[in-house]
Amino acid sequence: MVTTAVAAGAALPSGAAPDPAVAEATATGWVPAPTVPWERPAGVICDFAVRAEPVVDEVMKLVLDEFPDGTPQREIYTGDLVMRVTNLETGAYTDADASGDALIEYHEDGSSTWYVRGPVLMGGRDTGGNLPRGYWRVDGLFTADIAANGEKTVTMVHGTQHDVCTDID
Repeated sequence: MVTTAVAAGAALPSGAAPDPAVAEATATGWVPAPTVPWERPAGVICDFAVRAEPVVDEVMKLVLDEFPDGTPQREIYTGDLVMRVTNLETGAYTDADASGDALIEYHEDGSSTWYVRGPVLMGGRDTGGNLPRGYWRVDGLFTADIAANGEKTVTMVHGTQHDVCTDID
């Protein structure tokens, strides 16, 4: 789950009415956390060039604790997320559910620890860790320790891992 925060007071297009559910959630500290589409060249995540973009994105986040500089130290993510993963060489695509929940602890060295009830999507690279190159749908209960360099170590309590790249190869 790669997300970026949106300010709680983000402007709406002219004439647009705020969603009452979002307004209520924002009043309690929950804010939308839209997922950013991305592309990677062949060999980075999949054997082919790949794009992932949200087709359903109702993810919200709540900051639980902050570092003294105001950046998040612990936050929760939840909400429906379906990513369309497309093989840019053939046009084949699949829609992957990534609607899991996560508590993320950010560490001062730039690393983070995720406590997850999946499914979520995680990219693996040839940079170490125990998540090999691929775009993985990790489902179940697990932790993910993500080093500052992006190396991922996933520790499954119970669940499955599936490389979505194989669905569109």
